[in-house]
Amino acid sequence: MGLEALVAKEVRALGYDCEVENGRITYKGDALAIARSNMWLRTADRIKIKIGEFKATTFDELFEKTKSLPWENYLPENAEFPVTGKSVKSKLFSVSDCQAIVKKAIVERMRSHYKKTGWFEENGPLFKIEVALHKDIALISIDASGSGLHKRGYRAGQGEAPLKETLAAALVMLTNWTPEKPFVDPFCGSGTIPIEAVLIGQNIAPGFNREFVSESWNWIPEKVWEEVRIETEDLAKYDQPLDITGTDIDHRMVKIAQENAFEAGLGELISFKQMQVKDFTTTKEYGVIVGNPPYGERLGEKEAVQKMYEEMGKTFSSLDTWSIYILTSNEEFEKYYGNPATKKRKLFNGFIRTDYYQYWGKRPPKARQ
Repeated sequence: MGLEALVAKEVRALGYDCEVENGRITYKGDALAIARSNMWLRTADRIKIKIGEFKATTFDELFEKTKSLPWENYLPENAEFPVTGKSVKSKLFSVSDCQAIVKKAIVERMRSHYKKTGWFEENGPLFKIEVALHKDIALISIDASGSGLHKRGYRAGQGEAPLKETLAAALVMLTNWTPEKPFVDPFCGSGTIPIEAVLIGQNIAPGFNREFVSESWNWIPEKVWEEVRIETEDLAKYDQPLDITGTDIDHRMVKIAQENAFEAGLGELISFKQMQVKDFTTTKEYGVIVGNPPYGERLGEKEAVQKMYEEMGKTFSSLDTWSIYILTSNEEFEKYYGNPATKKRKLFNGFIRTDYYQYWGKRPPKARQ
């Protein structure tokens, strides 16, 4: 939620026309598109294949319309196919019943196609099916990602309120940062924002270090995945120099951040250090700061967080060529920081409604011809 435009931009950059809806992007593609989307999309939660969408106000209707879908094109005879569901503002509100009916309808279709009378073994590749009802429209899909796309495979350790990798990537992509500018995260926690900045700066595919459930599907040839992995190697800019720093007040988090960066194979590219935000100084110019500081939502933390926002405002006030981007749910952030933002953008950090406060620095002078 809140990142639809960014995901759509990424999908179009991969070469696919798409439609933007609330909370999702829809587009047409082949097996290669499934593999490339999983490998390359930095800000999407997961890739799902839309098998059918139809109106269903009775269980009979849900059963018959599900049964009429071409399940044999997707599910081999030994497929493991659990069904999950959700229902919002629909006559069919019992999710467990909807799941059972969709499962039964798929089994009936498969029995007739595979000429089978008994049970299906379900000991083969996994196809996670979802029936999602919204205002009596049923959308039936298969999950092609497996673990959510935020699970990049590098997070060995984390703090108590970790930022999702997909949101961290979005925070970087919503700035004016380019790989030749210095980049600093003064609240780096487990290092997610600096690591995502390296992946973006060197154009490394976010899925390069993990596997996807659709890699086990018989109708996506192995050579498709090979082709996509070769593309990620060809497009990566491993020799792009970067100046990326992550600091945190907690030395344990700094250690975890370093471990995560090495797990991602990027340990040499980020400099992590223990530091309070008020001690930050730099002589560099035209850099970018991206921070996800504590929000002060817990009892007893509020005053300490307000004080920290004040100190941050004073510390950053002299960085007039730097652009500063801060994510927080604290609606009084600008008051304590001491400066109104150039622009604000509403984003959700999990279920917490936050604002992304953006302070744009001076532009570098144009080089003379």
